[in-house]
Parts: sequence; C-alpha cells; structure tokens
Amino acid sequence: MLRVGGRGVRETFAEEAGGHRWQHVPRNDKRGRVQTSTVTVAVLGEPSALEVPALDPRDLDITTCRAGGSGGQHVQKTDSAVRIEHRPTGLVVRCETERSQTYNRETALAILRARLFELRSGEASAARASERKRQIGSGQRGDKRRTIAVQRDSVVDHVTGRAWRYADYQRGKW
Repeated sequence: MLRVGGRGVRETFAEEAGGHRWQHVPRNDKRGRVQTSTVTVAVLGEPSALEVPALDPRDLDITTCRAGGSGGQHVQKTDSAVRIEHRPTGLVVRCETERSQTYNRETALAILRARLFELRSGEASAARASERKRQIGSGQRGDKRRTIAVQRDSVVDHVTGRAWRYADYQRGKW
C-alpha cells in the first residue's frame, strides 16, 4: 500500500487505477530471461472520520418496564429497565443493569450510539471495498492498464494508447 498526500494528488493519480504489467530482466539472471509481474492499483480517497451519530428523540421509542432476575424487592416494584428502539434502523437496546432508570437510560443510549456507529462504519467500509474492486478489476493479464517493459525502455498505456521511454517515465515525465 502506498499513501500519497498533497495538492493535486487525486488528479495526478486518477488515471492510474487498474492493472499494470511490469516486465524486466532481473540482475541476477545470467540467461537474460524476462520476468513479468502484475501490480493492481486502486486510487481511493482517505476516508473521513465517522462521527458518533446524533440521535433525534423523535426517532426513538423509549419504554420502561420492571427488570427481571435477582435484586430483591426493589427490582420487582419499580420500572427501572429501559428499552429503546431506533425507528429508522429497527435497532433495539434493552438495559436493566442498574437500579436507577436514569442510569439505565444513559447506558442504553450509549449502547445504541455504539451500534449505530458500527452499522455506519460497516456500510462505509463496504462501499470503499466495492470501489476498490471496481478499479483494480480481476488483476488478470488481459485486464491491464499499462505495460512497463524495462528491457525495451518502453511504457505503454493501453487505455489511451500513449507510449513513453522508460527513463522518462521513471523521472515522472508522463
């Protein structure tokens, strides 16, 4: 993985996505055989930090009930358990760990925020993976963007049809 930053980086590397075939003769090969490697390139923007989602009270169904289990008479006489449903996503959180309804409500809201954050970040990473897959293709020989042939001193862009000398390409004059 290569991470590049600065002004104009996106425009500079926008056309680099896809498969690149690299042909060269290794220095230690006495017979002069050409070795071919394939490199796949994906140009992706840096993902922004996802914020913890703000909860709109109108999207929440908050209900209280009596907690179950051990805890003595207090648990069986007060509505200390809290159940929160987030209407847009259908996520439901129930909390009855504390004796106080207020503490249970705060805990349930914190759990709901964490689950919404996890849901949102999962969607973002799935979209990013999909974009990467679209750009690099299958990585097979026929799915190439550029061929770099060191021994012939040539670089060919198969999409645009342009060709460069390898020395110029290496200096960034492309």
